[in-house]
Amino acid sequence: MNRIIVTGANGQLGRAVNIAYAGREDVELVNTDVAELDITDIASVLKFVRDVRPYAIINCAAHTNVDACETQVDLAYRINAIGPRNLAIAASDCHARLMHISTDYVFDGHGTRPYIEFDAPGPQSVYGATKLAGEEMVRQFAERFYIIRTAWLYGDGKNFVRTMLRLAQDHKEITVVNDQVGSPTSSDELAGCVVSLLDSENYGLFHGTCEGDCSWADFAAEIMRLAGSDTRIVPITSEEYGAPANRPHYSILDNYMLRLTGGYEFAEWHDAIERYMRAEIGG
Repeated sequence: MNRIIVTGANGQLGRAVNIAYAGREDVELVNTDVAELDITDIASVLKFVRDVRPYAIINCAAHTNVDACETQVDLAYRINAIGPRNLAIAASDCHARLMHISTDYVFDGHGTRPYIEFDAPGPQSVYGATKLAGEEMVRQFAERFYIIRTAWLYGDGKNFVRTMLRLAQDHKEITVVNDQVGSPTSSDELAGCVVSLLDSENYGLFHGTCEGDCSWADFAAEIMRLAGSDTRIVPITSEEYGAPANRPHYSILDNYMLRLTGGYEFAEWHDAIERYMRAEIGG
């Protein structure tokens, strides 16, 4: 029986990972969140991991409030950089594999073609900088690791799709930015990639998003269409929206390494959101 520690197990990806492993008799998941394991405390992490002796660790934990990271800088570095460092040290100590989840925010967002894993990063926010630092910590301290950069994630938890559906209940119009483009990605699809890679010796850095791309306004319009809602999506600019942290305007990732190595194939984003919406609202 292979024991796998999942950090951030109560988040969207953590829940999807549990579903993806359901029925696997060869795997036992040891689910943790901040109440069970403080990944920022190296002593606690080492003790926990040594007690469990896992086959692998899946790190789904992160400080993902992009705007809050701008003022909570130390906390963001502790969770997004020191946490992965501690998990990498503990994984190496037990000769376990480490699966770490990163983000499109490591890039500057000024690109004109989908980013591949070999493109130079250039984060434009504290969140992006701390997530890039987490990647570097994993590379430095883990014996065997997988890093997956993903984007625009939605699943069982607080996310853009559920926000749009909630707002549509009492709004005839919703303003949504249309100058940021990326690939909406289902947590179920990402969990499938996590499981696929962990079952292999295909280590390294990967991009993992659903295929295709759109703007946030386009994504919102598709959500309304699938929900049968007559709420109108009104496109605005990022400047008009006025968020504290910079967001990448061009956020499209190319799953290049997965293609080169014959890895997991993600669904097209329209197909993935349609499946999600059927589960959310029925039909």
